[in-house]
Amino acid sequence: MTSRKTTLARNLRKNQTDAERVLWSKLRAKQLDGIKFRRQQPIGCYIVDFVCRKRHLIIELDGGQHATDVIHDKIRGSYLERQGFTILRFWNNDVLKNIDGVLEVIRRNVLNNCSTNENGMSEDPPLTPPKGRGIE
Repeated sequence: MTSRKTTLARNLRKNQTDAERVLWSKLRAKQLDGIKFRRQQPIGCYIVDFVCRKRHLIIELDGGQHATDVIHDKIRGSYLERQGFTILRFWNNDVLKNIDGVLEVIRRNVLNNCSTNENGMSEDPPLTPPKGRGIE
């Protein structure tokens, strides 16, 4: 990540929109089902609003300016999807007026993307490798 990109991301975090502030207040510190999100994070040459890297999920909040930048959004979205991310988009107005509904959509998407076996146990690798003697 370049220092220019880092500086831009830092400035975006300091100057959040009202909708970003509201959503971040619900996502920060693993408040949504223990899932870690980061805000204003560089991915390649883009900065995304919110990302859960473990679940490869990006959340983008759109205001009125995005309606006029459709081509750029498609190029950006294609790049991020090729990197393995799923992108959820919400209008700022939806976040401000229906935060519970927005959180439910995010929660459902995370649950649907979580791989489990027939016993309902996560198939994700353990966070730390098991300790002890290996097979000899």
